[in-house]
Amino acid sequence: MVMTRTKAYVLTAISAVIYVLLFWIFADGLFSLKGDVLFSQKNPRDGITVITDGTIWTYVLLALIIIAGVYEAQKIPAEGIDLKFKIEEMTPGQIHDPVWWQLLLGNIFLSVFWLPLRFFIGREWLAAGEHKLRDSRWMEGGKALVSGDPNAPGFWERIVSPEQAPNPTYGWFNDFIQYMIDQGWASWFAKLIAIGETLVGVALLAGALVGIAAFFGTFMNFNFMLAGTASTNPVLFGLSVFIILAWKVAGYWGLDRYLLPMLGTPWQPGKVVRREPGRPQPSPSPAD
Repeated sequence: MVMTRTKAYVLTAISAVIYVLLFWIFADGLFSLKGDVLFSQKNPRDGITVITDGTIWTYVLLALIIIAGVYEAQKIPAEGIDLKFKIEEMTPGQIHDPVWWQLLLGNIFLSVFWLPLRFFIGREWLAAGEHKLRDSRWMEGGKALVSGDPNAPGFWERIVSPEQAPNPTYGWFNDFIQYMIDQGWASWFAKLIAIGETLVGVALLAGALVGIAAFFGTFMNFNFMLAGTASTNPVLFGLSVFIILAWKVAGYWGLDRYLLPMLGTPWQPGKVVRREPGRPQPSPSPAD
């Protein structure tokens, strides 16, 4: 496969279309240019202002995708770049993946494809986290989880109550939630959820250790779905799986361009953690 400037432009256009489709299908109202929602939106349930829900960010992120794609295309020489794998050198018994799939998961020239997924998932998490950080029911006492009010129960109380919805998928999960209620964990666990959602969102948007961030995002989605809550969790879970698979290049247009070479991996340490082989020390001379 030869990556040319034309192909890079086409890939950028495809990425932009994917971004628009994601926000059009799964995030209603985020393309509005009305003044009252341009820079922030109020949550309809509690009236809390969420800055990251401002529709201006939809267009800012779209512009970043286009800028990144065009910039990468301009760096490609006129004759193009030959992208290929030495399949003949693979070990016997190895099952070959399609070359395009290997390139998509591990080649920086195709990394712009992952920007729409990253931006969509990251913004969803950041908006959810920001909302909770601004909500005293999450940050002061954890009443969002355990309110103590039967007329307005918290999330955990609704899970364990047979009269309330949602209901957990498994009995053991119900018992686990009940255990956390009995131990009084709501006060700190609510803060953990709010901060965790915010950090996942920031990491994905900034492209910082996106594989790890997406993993923790799917872990939260997994638990929310076990609790019987659908909402955006199935969509975010499914899209995050692809980010995890493409962790090597999904954050290339972000901090991972610098973080991954510095930190490396457990099987190939980076510049910061790599240990230089020391010089052999002379053996002590035997005593006379």
